[in-house]
Amino acid sequence: MVIEKGKQLFSLLYRGRRIARRYLITNGFDGALTMLGLMTGFYVSETRELGVAINACLGAAIALFVSGFSSAYLSETAERKQDLLELEQALLVDLEESQYGEASRYLPLLIASVNGFSPLLLSLLILCPLFLAYHGIAMPCSPFLVAIAAALFSIFLLGVYLGKISRSFWLWAGLKTVFLAVMMMAIIFLFDLGR
Repeated sequence: MVIEKGKQLFSLLYRGRRIARRYLITNGFDGALTMLGLMTGFYVSETRELGVAINACLGAAIALFVSGFSSAYLSETAERKQDLLELEQALLVDLEESQYGEASRYLPLLIASVNGFSPLLLSLLILCPLFLAYHGIAMPCSPFLVAIAAALFSIFLLGVYLGKISRSFWLWAGLKTVFLAVMMMAIIFLFDLGR
């Protein structure tokens, strides 16, 4: 009985995977682009203070996590409650204690976790070169350039994943997202030249 209930709950949560996948890509892309923008800005301004750059980037990563988690949780909770209420009104049954009601409570938490952790984890990955350089590990070039390369690679992988979902050519999908990132970098460079 418990195993059967667990399977049904898992099945209901599994149906929410498309929503979670959209949040993973959307907020992951936001996190990677934010870090890329920060790294590019630090690089063009010739920042030498790695500690300051790391703290600024960590602040942005934490803000992205909190924003992503809380906004997704609040909006998805409201959506699930509305769906549950509409279904209850249509069936004239209280579904609060049903598997559907249970899934309506767990799904927002799952989606919020994906929406919050995707930019945080990508940001931390992109920040690795700065952490390593700060702790004395030699880099082949500026740690900001290595972080920029990591950000571009992350953005490329997100594009490849989008290509897989849409069943389009993976390389083209990855290059499209990198093109957007490079355009953003070009704008940052232009603003720096305008100073």
